[in-house]
Amino acid sequence: MSDARPVYIFGEVLFDHFPDGNRVLGGAPFNVAWHLQAFGQSPEMISRVGNDPEGEQIRAAMASWGMTTRHLQTDPARSTGRVAVTFADGEPAYEIIPDCAYDHIEPEPPAQCALLYHGSLAVRGPTSAATLRQLRSQGPQSVFIDVNLRPPWWQPAVLHGLLAGADWVKLNSDELALLAGKPASQETAREFLQRHGLRGLLVTRGARGAQLLLAGGECLQVAPQPGTEVVDTVGAGDAFAAVMLLGLLREWPMPLTLERAQHFAAALVGRRGATVAELDFYRTFCRQWQLGD
Repeated sequence: MSDARPVYIFGEVLFDHFPDGNRVLGGAPFNVAWHLQAFGQSPEMISRVGNDPEGEQIRAAMASWGMTTRHLQTDPARSTGRVAVTFADGEPAYEIIPDCAYDHIEPEPPAQCALLYHGSLAVRGPTSAATLRQLRSQGPQSVFIDVNLRPPWWQPAVLHGLLAGADWVKLNSDELALLAGKPASQETAREFLQRHGLRGLLVTRGARGAQLLLAGGECLQVAPQPGTEVVDTVGAGDAFAAVMLLGLLREWPMPLTLERAQHFAAALVGRRGATVAELDFYRTFCRQWQLGD
């Protein structure tokens, strides 16, 4: 997908608050944009923060990371997004604060893009949902949806509407089972891909890795190496999605893209939080993947 047009990332940016008092920048779309910036892709992040200290910190963090803030809106009345993260048996649970700034992303000037990535959480608010519909109507070359089913912030009818016209979808095996109405399996995933006319469906399966089904009938699978160190799994799926997008943009073969996505996600779960503010962490991958050319 070599194209001079930009990559647009639409959705929430927020702070994840951990039980030990740590606070880490997050939000699936923001995490993906952060990784893509480190990989040299200069994504255009479309989101909204509050007129508050956390909003200022997000703007400063983006600027220091080299990310453009031209599409980062400021809400005069609502606060920056916040999520309380807790853990049970090593798996994260999320308390997502309602009616945050990112629920009110306003329309942007018309622009076409090579690739539009968005999740499903930000469309819980009608203003952001309308803005996303406008973006999608402008004809991006490809649409990648990252499904994040966070009860009670989603409705089946809204989600199925988002899937119409999508090219690529990422979800986990529990989300696949919930949306399909039956246990997750390769057959369930294939039916889902065909029902929605997708080019590809990525199903992440935690410690069992991931499975990628393609419209041509291929089914590719990867799994983490035994002994992979896990500090926390917050943001692992976002790391996986970022490298999938990178592979699409760089026109890597799908088996190679999937392998690299698994490698990067496995490295990320060895760190606390969903983003890493150290360029050296990314430089290793940039060298291995020859991203400087």
